Amino acid sequence: MKRRASLSLDLDNAWSYLQIHGHPEWSTYPSYLDQLIPIFLDDMAERNLTVTVFVVGKDASLPQNRDLLAGIAEAGHEVGNHSFNHLPWLDRFSPEELRSELTRAHDAIETATGQTPVGFRGPGFSFSRETLDVLSSLGYAYDASTLPTFIGPLARAFYFRSGELNDEERELRSKLFGSFSDVRRPNKPYRWVPQQVAELPVTTIPMIRTPFHLSYLLWLAGISTRIADLYLSLALAACRATATAPSVLVHPLDFFGGDDSPGLSFFPGMEHSGAEKRALTGHFLDRLTDAFDFTTCREHVEGSQPSRTVTL
Repeated sequence: MKRRASLSLDLDNAWSYLQIHGHPEWSTYPSYLDQLIPIFLDDMAERNLTVTVFVVGKDASLPQNRDLLAGIAEAGHEVGNHSFNHLPWLDRFSPEELRSELTRAHDAIETATGQTPVGFRGPGFSFSRETLDVLSSLGYAYDASTLPTFIGPLARAFYFRSGELNDEERELRSKLFGSFSDVRRPNKPYRWVPQQVAELPVTTIPMIRTPFHLSYLLWLAGISTRIADLYLSLALAACRATATAPSVLVHPLDFFGGDDSPGLSFFPGMEHSGAEKRALTGHFLDRLTDAFDFTTCREHVEGSQPSRTVTL
C-alpha cells in the first residue's frame, strides 16, 4: 500500500515573479492565469489527483479571475492562502500589517472560490512567530511555509544577480528563501506551540536536505534529464527509507516554457519550450504518483496527526 503524501501548487502569477525581480511592469498586474489554470486542472484530472492550490489574494480580488479560481474549488481541490500582495518579506510586517495582509487574502479567496482557507504558505517561504499568531487567531489548521534546507541563501544570491534591484530592494529581500540554519528544521509534520498550528514542511531529501520540488528537478533536467531522474530516484528512496511522506511543491512555471512567457526568461528552466516543460513535468509527476498516494495538504496534516511540538 502506498503512503499518503501531498501535492500543492503555489499559484504565483506573472506579476509576482516580476515584482520579486524588481521589474517595474509588475504594477500593471500581467497575468497568465487564464492559460495556466486549465492546463493545471487538466493535468490533475488526467492523474485523478486532488491537491492544494495556494492562491494570492490580489488575484482573487480581481473580477476577471473569479470564475477561473472558482473552477479550482469546483474541481474538488483545496484552496489555501498565499497572502494578499505576495511580498516575500512578511517577517518585516508589524502585527497589524500582517493581520491585514492575511485577512484581506482570506476574505478575497473565500469570496472568489466559495471555500474557506484553513492553510497558509508564505511567499518565498517567508515565516515568523507573528504569522503563526495571526494564523492561530484566524482558526487556521496548518502552515506550509518552511523549507528545511541550507540552499536558501544560494537561491537568493541567484535572484540578486539576475534581478534589477537597488540597495533598498535588496535589503527588503535579505531573507528571501530563508537562511542556512533552516536545514535544522524538522522535515516531517509537527505542531507549533503555543499557537497549536500544524506545520507541513515542503519536503527536502531526508538526510542530505536538498530540495526535490518540481522546479528544482526541471533545473537539473536543463543539465541532464538522466541526472534529474537519478536525483528523483535518490529522493524517493530516502523518503521510503525514513518513512517520510513528502509534501511536494509545484509552481506555475513548471508548466510554462520560454515561448509561453518570454518576459520571464530570467527564471531557471525557462530555456525549455512549453511543450518540453509540460512533458518533463508530466514525467516527474508520473514517477511521484507511482510511489505515493497524493492528496491535499489538509488531508496530509489530518492523516499524519503530528505529535512533535516545536516552539519558535
